[in-house]
Amino acid sequence: MRSPRRGLCSAILALEGIALGLTTPVLITLTDVPTGASLGLGLGLALVSILLTGFLRYQWAYTVGWLVQVLAVAMGLLITPMFFLGGVFAALWATAIWLSNKIDRERAEAFAAYEAEQAAGGATES
Repeated sequence: MRSPRRGLCSAILALEGIALGLTTPVLITLTDVPTGASLGLGLGLALVSILLTGFLRYQWAYTVGWLVQVLAVAMGLLITPMFFLGGVFAALWATAIWLSNKIDRERAEAFAAYEAEQAAGGATES
């Protein structure tokens, strides 16, 4: 059975990519950051977030996902509300990782209990 981690994290990264893309016009109009740098930062981080959803089958992609979370929060140095918005997405990311690990652990325990029950039942029937 597949882990729910990939699906949960993909959804968060996709939504975060949209939110980060929408910060680009704000970066351009409300900060002193040059337009090219604003486009590179906002759209670049949005693109990385969205492309990363396709790479979540690899373990390294989750590390890059954490980096995206750090950079999204760090954008708060340029746009103050990003401290909050980036923090929300970082909390969602952490919760998705934690929750999927918990689900995987509970599934493994339930499967082990089932296997033990089947082994014990099969031994008494012989």
